[in-house]
Amino acid sequence: MNQSSAEPAPATQNSKLILAAMIFAVAMTFIDQTIVAIAIPTIQDDLSLSATGVQWIINGYLLSLSALFAFGGRLADIAGHRRMVVTGVVIFATASALCGATPTGSLDEPWLIVFRVIQGAGAAIMFPAALAIVLNAFPVSRRGQAMAIFFAAAGGLTAVGPLAGGFLVEWSWRAIFWVNIPVAIIALVLIAKSKPDDEKHPAPLDYNGTGLITLGMGLSVLALQQSSIWGWGDAKTWICLAAGLASLAAFVRYELRVANPLLRLAVFKDRAFAIDNVVLFLLMIPFVPLFFFASMYAQISLGESASETGLYLLIFFAGFATASQWGGKLLDRVGARPSVVLGCAVAAVGFFLWGRSLTELSVSDQWYYIVIAGAGVGLVLSPANTDALNRVSRERYGEATGITQTVRNFGSSLGLAVLGSILILENRSNLEATAASSGIPKQVGSEIADAISQGSTAGESPQHLPPKVQKVVDSIPHDFALASRTVFYAMAGVMVVAFLVSLVGMPGGKVEEEV
Repeated sequence: MNQSSAEPAPATQNSKLILAAMIFAVAMTFIDQTIVAIAIPTIQDDLSLSATGVQWIINGYLLSLSALFAFGGRLADIAGHRRMVVTGVVIFATASALCGATPTGSLDEPWLIVFRVIQGAGAAIMFPAALAIVLNAFPVSRRGQAMAIFFAAAGGLTAVGPLAGGFLVEWSWRAIFWVNIPVAIIALVLIAKSKPDDEKHPAPLDYNGTGLITLGMGLSVLALQQSSIWGWGDAKTWICLAAGLASLAAFVRYELRVANPLLRLAVFKDRAFAIDNVVLFLLMIPFVPLFFFASMYAQISLGESASETGLYLLIFFAGFATASQWGGKLLDRVGARPSVVLGCAVAAVGFFLWGRSLTELSVSDQWYYIVIAGAGVGLVLSPANTDALNRVSRERYGEATGITQTVRNFGSSLGLAVLGSILILENRSNLEATAASSGIPKQVGSEIADAISQGSTAGESPQHLPPKVQKVVDSIPHDFALASRTVFYAMAGVMVVAFLVSLVGMPGGKVEEEV
């Protein structure tokens, strides 16, 4: 049985304060994943941004985050966990303030993109260190519950983004960035009061490895992000993807030879750690993209506002947060396998039933399936993540977190790219078929589908159209629901694969504390 090389003292009241501090620290990063997307139309109107600029305001943050996670994790182990959390919070909050202070004029677009990229860098430095601090604050026997609270609270904030964004934008779009500042202040106060260990393990920093993985992740994620814009038939997509994967292959070869690697890849020889990461990779393919696709469905097919969309997503987190606590308790009592295997099966069933109900265009016909899907994901995410981190030595917590987060982000990017392409192509096919059946050229349906993929919703359709064209416009909610159903079926399929991987590959038992 694998063990941590050293264990922190038993959980205390201060441990709970440390947990609260870390939740506030990472809260900003989770909220930002969705809140900015809600405000983009308002920002674009106010600043007259280009379509490319709008894409990079969203993608720049995610690209920076993905590319720098591995570096942030190793840096936390070397320079100190508390120091890197504080540094990350300050960078993120400062960049947020400057995003909110974007000037109007020729500098507005580059200004906003640059500070969004800096936000992502701050998050990449902060998150691995925060997770390492939570691990250090609790013994193995209590980590399941602690990490379940961490992921339930932090993950639930992702759904708060659309809800909060819908209200804040009515006041000023700049407020969606400024809201991070009081959250950061609370986090810094709690850190100062709880004084988590600033554990550090000095070692040379692998700059060559850092450059290779940053380049590899950056180019790979860039290709996946831009695939919906460039198209899969564009050479730029495949050149970036090939160059990114080649850089990642070079990184692996280099890391296996260097004395002080950025990431100790030998850790993947531990079967449980490897399977945990495969499951996390597969889980993230539907999990993070879910927020974007469900938000689009709620607004296009159900006709809901941005704030109502947030409430729609909160149904998912009702199941997620509850099941996370069950999963944490199971992990502490018998290990990760029962929770992960069951959760993958439940998530697969939940996504399938949720997808099947989408064409009913009624939340009342969906909510119980949404809760089932959320419960399945909740049973998997925290136990698999915590079990992976329990398999490494204490001086490598930040590095291991960098590995799991890099794997998770790559899965998310792949899911957004592939599932997003399926959604766009399926929706175009549906609307073209509707146009053809109405006796008008398929091109009309294709143009409407393109408008939807670029951000227009059914509620923004032009008025007083010819009857035949109006019929196509009126079919948008149902045709988009049909396309969304295909995506949700694909999500269910991915979770079936995760179920088989965990059932066959995940060892039983739990990580024991050293005596």
